[in-house]
Amino acid sequence: MPVITFDRVSKSFGDVRALDEVSLDVQAGEVAVLLGLSGSGKSTLLRHVDGLQRATTGTVRVLGEDVGALRGSALRALRRRVGFVFQQFHLVGSLTVLENVCTGALGSLRGPRLGLFTYPKRVRFAAMEQLERVGLTDQALQRADTLSGGQQQRVAVARALLQKPEILLADEPVASLDPDSAAQVMNLIAEIGREDGLTVLCSLHQVDLALGWGHRIIGLRSGQVVLDTPVEGLDRDAAMSIYAKVGSADLAAVG
Repeated sequence: MPVITFDRVSKSFGDVRALDEVSLDVQAGEVAVLLGLSGSGKSTLLRHVDGLQRATTGTVRVLGEDVGALRGSALRALRRRVGFVFQQFHLVGSLTVLENVCTGALGSLRGPRLGLFTYPKRVRFAAMEQLERVGLTDQALQRADTLSGGQQQRVAVARALLQKPEILLADEPVASLDPDSAAQVMNLIAEIGREDGLTVLCSLHQVDLALGWGHRIIGLRSGQVVLDTPVEGLDRDAAMSIYAKVGSADLAAVG
């Protein structure tokens, strides 16, 4: 049974159609990679999964819920089940690594938190467990902005995992990293996904990384699905066809 379903979903921003009649299913436990140029619709698609954006037409169903129909507490409840890792990390640089991870629990806590020790002990303990999984326990009390880019992205992964999500979304999580750091982060996400039985939907630019990491490639061009196939048996030239024959309409789309 799919945990994510897009049924003829279109999204327009003014005269620009970012998604164009997209239909696809993602099964529980699947690792699916979105490939495509900047502006192909990858980020827009991801943001529909947890309701950060809403479809102009069509239906998005996630974990049995019609995302477009959710508001208020119902939407917040869904978002607690969906972790999100962003390209730019979105850490608070002046806070410690540990407190940044603890912010992943804010959706399940009442009231604001001012300082690390205003988080319940169970949250701090769970945050340390996640830092151990990403190999950063020794940096727990460092300021987040003293870490390398690869380390900061691992903090962001730990923060998302603190939610205990059923789905993990990752929007170009290694675009700003060097090749070695990128491989480390993607291998970490894959390993944790297998351990936790997560459904992973990730957007990437790097074809070789996608072929070595995902179960399935979904290629987007101008907001349309132009390739949807298992990675097994897919060669690099076929994957690169996603990027072929790009015209002005492709470059104008919103990603």
